[in-house]
This record gives sequence, C-alpha cells and structure tokens, in this order.
Amino acid sequence: MSTSTSAEGSSAPATGQMLLVSGPSGTGKSTICKRLGEDPRVRFSVSATTRTPRPGEENGREYHFVSKERFREMIREGAFIEHAEVYGNMYGTLRAPMEDAIAAGDVYLVEIDVQGALQLMALDVPGLYVFIAPPDFETLRRRLAGRGTETPEVLERRLRKAEDEYRERVKYDHVIVNDDLDRAVAELRSITGLERTP
Repeated sequence: MSTSTSAEGSSAPATGQMLLVSGPSGTGKSTICKRLGEDPRVRFSVSATTRTPRPGEENGREYHFVSKERFREMIREGAFIEHAEVYGNMYGTLRAPMEDAIAAGDVYLVEIDVQGALQLMALDVPGLYVFIAPPDFETLRRRLAGRGTETPEVLERRLRKAEDEYRERVKYDHVIVNDDLDRAVAELRSITGLERTP
C-alpha cells in the first residue's frame, strides 16, 4: 500500500492502513510500538483476551479482558480479524476499531504474535507486515535472561520458539533488526510514511 503523498502539508499516510508488527519475545517490539504510538496518526490496537489482568493493568488500556464464554460469543459474532490461543489463553484482534482507523486515514497498529500474523497472511488480510528481529540470538538470550522473570526451562523454551519464529521472517513485507532502538523506530516510521511532520 502506498504511503506517498501528493497533497502538500498532508499529515497522514496517503491512505489508512493496518500495520502489523511481530517478532520473537525479547526483540523490543513492544517498546518500538509504544514509541510509534506516540504519533497522533497512529491508533494502537487493544486486543481482547481471556487471561487474568496483571497488577497495574486496566481493562480497555492494555487489553479488553473478557471471559472465555464471552470470547467464544465474539468469535461467533465475527468480532475478530484473527484470534489465537497462546499459553492457554485466547487473544483476538478486534475488527471494528481497525475499520474505523483505516476509514479515517490513520495507521492502525497491531502488535501481534507471529502465529496471528501468519494466520492473517493466509487469509490475505491487507496490511503492512513488519518483523522485528534481534541482532543475534546471544543478544536475545541476554535480553530475556535480564528480565529475571523466567526459569531456565522457560527461557530455553522461549529461545526455541524464537528460532522457529525467526525462520518465518521471509514471509513479511519488511524485517527490522533492532540493534538500536532509535534507528529501528525511525525505520518503521519511514516504512509507514509517518516520517513526515504530523
């Protein structure tokens, strides 16, 4: 989808678009997305999930927290662009906010796991698919270990999953190696046409 503009002084990409950002855990994709979301032309997707809220999380901010029963109802209602089960919890990307953002000419930013992105690709859902990659797997190991939140067994499982996900990068429109946060954010802004002044 083109992001060039012919109207002088335009403050948004030429057309609204869905931007899907994914990559292995520990690559910094959440930080990159948060930085991109500071732009007023970007609307951040808030997914629905059946998982329990973590301390400090608010319903409607980090996620829309729903019961498994309600989630199944929403699937039947066609409320999701995609949905998937991750570590025993269901996650879904809501359709209506995406349609509203694109109609308004904004970038609808979806931070999504690789499984969900591949599902959307298989369904030919239009969007700009960007994969955030680590500089190398030793760096990724250090980042994950530095969190101090995983046991050695969980860490190894995440690294194996990261290697599997990394092989899927060739299916994406763009791959950004996050070896420098500012450069990675600038590259993503350029890809989406957001480098122009708001």
